[in-house]
Amino acid sequence: MTVFKPGDLVVLKSGGPVMTVDTVNTDIFDDNKVTGVLCAWFVADKLERARFDYNAIVPASLQEATSEKTEPRPPEAAGEYKTMLDQMVAALNDAAQASNDASRTPAGRSKRATAGNDAVEQQAPAARGANRSDGAVRS
Repeated sequence: MTVFKPGDLVVLKSGGPVMTVDTVNTDIFDDNKVTGVLCAWFVADKLERARFDYNAIVPASLQEATSEKTEPRPPEAAGEYKTMLDQMVAALNDAAQASNDASRTPAGRSKRATAGNDAVEQQAPAARGANRSDGAVRS
């Protein structure tokens, strides 16, 4: 007889999901006489629990326990579809990079540009008009 303890991974002899031993029930007068094994497992996000006779379950092999937990990988993209996906990713990355670069512009830089424009606006009208070739004064 296999001795189960809480935390052991088991499966039904008839098949089914890998389950975790929760509790091993023993006879009230004899701790060596197992009367049932309470197991728990998940079906999607729902926790399931059931009591099984100890003769109905066997230890799960390590391969069974790990293969059920891993999801199959989707097939790799190929050909023109892969090229299109690569171009889309590159375009999104370029846009994100440009956005990050624009947000990193130092505040002092924009103030200097504004200060230069103000200096031109504050020039005397005659000085601004002197630069025109037709002699008209700008207002």
